[in-house]
Amino acid sequence: MKKIVGVRFREGGKVYDFDPGHFVLSVGDYVMVKTEKGFTVGKVVTPPRRLGDDVEYPKLKKIFRLATEDDLKQYEEMLQREKRAFAFCKERIEARGLPMNLVLVESLYDGSKITFYFTADGRVDFRELVKDLVKEFHTRIELRQVGVRNQAKMIGGIGTCGRELCCSGFLREFHPVSIKMAKEQNLSLNPSKISGACGRLMCCLKFEYESYLESKKGMPKLGKKIDTPMGRGRVIRQNIINKTITVSLDSGSEVEFTMEDLGLAPPKKKTDKSKAKSTFRES
Repeated sequence: MKKIVGVRFREGGKVYDFDPGHFVLSVGDYVMVKTEKGFTVGKVVTPPRRLGDDVEYPKLKKIFRLATEDDLKQYEEMLQREKRAFAFCKERIEARGLPMNLVLVESLYDGSKITFYFTADGRVDFRELVKDLVKEFHTRIELRQVGVRNQAKMIGGIGTCGRELCCSGFLREFHPVSIKMAKEQNLSLNPSKISGACGRLMCCLKFEYESYLESKKGMPKLGKKIDTPMGRGRVIRQNIINKTITVSLDSGSEVEFTMEDLGLAPPKKKTDKSKAKSTFRES
């Protein structure tokens, strides 16, 4: 059985899964791991847990070793460098009057490179800002412009559902989300109710969209005139979860019908009992 352990690199940051290998780890331990950006220190935030042999899981990177006192000292220096770089960069942005918003600063563990993430409405000429940063920190500097959705992913937060933002919690990549998805799920089109922390349409609108399309198959569309057991009327509401529709009858009353009431429910599949018995005897 495979084992995995959750490691976080910054307070409030995303939790990444690693293979603990032969190390016996507990929550709160600091470990040295190798990432795409090189070696760095991380903190164990979820205890090692076993996965069944039937669970398919992507190949994970292994814990390199336990962090030493020197590793922790260098790690703390990295975090302080990021804080100082953020404050300095923000001050220079304001001093130069650049139309950009600094989001996050990431430094490599060894200090060989510092990346500054920012948002802006358009292109920004930050060449002079880069000179200021290089002069101050004497290392490689990269300024990377990101969108508002990436900003929410980096900063994190709590959604209207009370859970961690999907983008910062588990989403690997962003998928297109349209207002049509909200309409298909009969949600309020009030922007404040269907927009996420980033101000864009919530990513979760995509999750159940296909299921709603499948569930709506065979249901009369809104505004369509249909015949009911109580007379002819017009469809004014759909309850996709309960498979019911509300009809405004020509008499003026509103009545809720199930799909069975209207004879629109798909026929139930019949089980071939003789075949089932035969299969049972053969097994």
